[in-house]
Amino acid sequence: MVPLIVADVGNTRLKWGRCSVDAVEAMVSLPLDDQRAWTQHLQLWNPPAGTCWLLAGPNPQQRERLAEWLRKQYQQVRVVDSHRQVPLRLNVDCPERVGIDRLFNAVAANAARSKDRAALMIGAGTAITVDLLDRHGVFQGGVILPGLRLMTKALHEYTALLPMVDDLGVVVLPAKNTEDAVRSGTISAAVGGVLWAASRMTAPPTDVFLTGGDAEMLATQLDLTVRVWPEMTLEGMRRCAQALAGP
Repeated sequence: MVPLIVADVGNTRLKWGRCSVDAVEAMVSLPLDDQRAWTQHLQLWNPPAGTCWLLAGPNPQQRERLAEWLRKQYQQVRVVDSHRQVPLRLNVDCPERVGIDRLFNAVAANAARSKDRAALMIGAGTAITVDLLDRHGVFQGGVILPGLRLMTKALHEYTALLPMVDDLGVVVLPAKNTEDAVRSGTISAAVGGVLWAASRMTAPPTDVFLTGGDAEMLATQLDLTVRVWPEMTLEGMRRCAQALAGP
């Protein structure tokens, strides 16, 4: 049975996607540890008892909490926790250690990329990932960078005087105050890292897909033609569910 709802359990947020046969129809981002919010949205979507959910993500402890909670709501749960369950060819040293969310992004990109083109998948969340899918559809690995808020948190926690900067919307160069300097430096580091990695992993023409909580903000700073795709990970999960269900 193909799951009707997919759930990506991340390190900072929980995303649900309600699926049709052909697409992720609706998406919601929820707190990781707020069961009241889960209940409210479950009531809003009102899936019938026995609805099948596909769960995955880089946060196994929270994933199991969600699975247990869903079973108490009379929902069926299937967990994907191995690269062997994902319909994707990999060329990496340790396939079992690649974050499964990165693999789902590659599954979605494989279906959306132009014929005979490579693709880059950029995930802008707690961490920033840049991964390469070659023109034959083989996942070749990539790079992992600290996410924007990880960088600002590290600057605050490992220095005596630098403030915690939460608002990362505007880049000011050269910065005239400490907050702008942290903000602009953080975004500059992320953009520079992404562009440096992208320029060395592939050459144009390449399709570039961008997802994650900071995707919209990062897209405005990147000197790349990108498709911002908030549902990319969930779409990869939906396609994985179809492959697992078989013909």
